[in-house]
Amino acid sequence: MTSRELILGRLRAALGETPTTPGDVPRDYRPAGGAGDLDVLVHRLTDYRATVHRCADGEVAQVVDGILGGRRVVVPPGLPRHWLPDTVDVLTDDDLPREQVAGADGVVTAAAVAVAETGTVILDASPDQGRRVITLLPDVHICVLRTDQVVAGVPDALARLDPHRPLTWISGPSATSDIELNRVEGVHGPRNLHVVIIPG
Repeated sequence: MTSRELILGRLRAALGETPTTPGDVPRDYRPAGGAGDLDVLVHRLTDYRATVHRCADGEVAQVVDGILGGRRVVVPPGLPRHWLPDTVDVLTDDDLPREQVAGADGVVTAAAVAVAETGTVILDASPDQGRRVITLLPDVHICVLRTDQVVAGVPDALARLDPHRPLTWISGPSATSDIELNRVEGVHGPRNLHVVIIPG
């Protein structure tokens, strides 16, 4: 008998009979369908150090101008062009090289859904949101969100999302802490997140 067989034999004896696995896992947690509270979402986003702007659809370009006017901006190919002011140098992401994306000052995208309870904005790589890389490399991310995309909790968001799409869940600017709990921003993505909320 080998040492491996001896150890495994002792483990089997200590564990006893093999436990039976349950049939169906109970799924009676809170179901999807709760209404999203916009004020709760704004509070959570602000608590995570994101900047929130509320405006009309026709005013998005003014907000973008105030944040990134005169600078280079990456945008996904399906982004509504009326959200972009004439003051930005637009780079449309048609599979741009990473170096070019990283060299941009910011990125402007839409969103798929937002979770009020957790303050999370979710992107699903739709044409108005683009590839994940464009939202990770520039220093500023401006994300435009419609009010009808705000849901109460994670189950509500999952009910709206396609699990086969690449999902990016964003809760504030990129941040991490070292062993002494010193907060460092921008390590894994943009240091600045602006969420522009428009009626929808």
